[in-house]
Amino acid sequence: MGDVFAGVIGHGPVVAMLGDELTRPAQAYLLVGPAGVGKATVGRRFAAALLTDDPSGWDRVIAGNHPDLVVIEPEGQASITVDQARQVVAQANRAPMVADRKVFLFEEGGLLNEEAANALLKTLEEPTPSTVFVIVVDAGAELPPTIASRCRLVVFGRAADAEVIDGLVARGVEPAQAERSTRIAGGRPGLALTLATRPEVAEFRRTWLSIPRRLTAEPGDAYLLADEVELATRPLLAAVTHATAVATDDPWGKRGVDRAERQVRRATAALHVSGLEMLAGFYRDVAAAQLGATVRNPDVPPTSLTLLSPADAVASAERVLETIEALEANQRPSLAFANLFADLGASR
Repeated sequence: MGDVFAGVIGHGPVVAMLGDELTRPAQAYLLVGPAGVGKATVGRRFAAALLTDDPSGWDRVIAGNHPDLVVIEPEGQASITVDQARQVVAQANRAPMVADRKVFLFEEGGLLNEEAANALLKTLEEPTPSTVFVIVVDAGAELPPTIASRCRLVVFGRAADAEVIDGLVARGVEPAQAERSTRIAGGRPGLALTLATRPEVAEFRRTWLSIPRRLTAEPGDAYLLADEVELATRPLLAAVTHATAVATDDPWGKRGVDRAERQVRRATAALHVSGLEMLAGFYRDVAAAQLGATVRNPDVPPTSLTLLSPADAVASAERVLETIEALEANQRPSLAFANLFADLGASR
């Protein structure tokens, strides 16, 4: 007997819990966690196990080719619309075709608009016994509380670096490249898999970790550094576009282009956060090295770890983390980075 979750990187407790749910599934599941950690991958495999216990049929479900799996994608860039939700309600009232149940999978559930969510509410409250909803979001706040409260919450954290590295190596990635990709991905196995073949991950990391040594008090220099980190991100986003195209049956049609743009948008946000976390990690290492603790970035030149006092390094790390909050509040990245680098340069 195979394991439908074989090959999933990390998330052992979540996978075990979902495996226990298969005998008596709830009517709806809300899979919540950061972009790129593998929620949609686990969601597809959970759907496969709900629809068949035959390992030979799992690949069919995972590929989206099962008559009782309904995958709901946004129309264009904006949202999952009320018309789509009404179609789901109508389909949910029909009997399954070949399996014991139907599964409705919303892999981008955060794009349900308010009208669509309201249209689904009654079906979630009073589902047919043969219907299961699996809704994937990056944050619970993306859905109205009325929807979230009617779902069984499944929370995904970031995967441990060691698990991600082992997962990449098992797929044939050279160990040093697996480690570089993992450091960039910041506990997001999906992103790490996408970047695993890109040599540019090394330059992305070098660019971010070089920032502290190149800061000045001149605002113009801060804008130049902001441009550099944005430039270092572009080749990695090209990898995301390529990976999305490969996985789409019509990559250059409107549906494929829209999906790629949504994926790139999420990957951009994840890479910006990863870069800032690496920068914060540098300042953490400055304080750690001077206080006798272990550093997390052994490839950073030791002379760089004396740029600031421990207290100033901690303050700089906090300022970097504030920028993550600014990005989450939709501040323009280039401006947020320039303001950060200007502040860090002025405090040296």
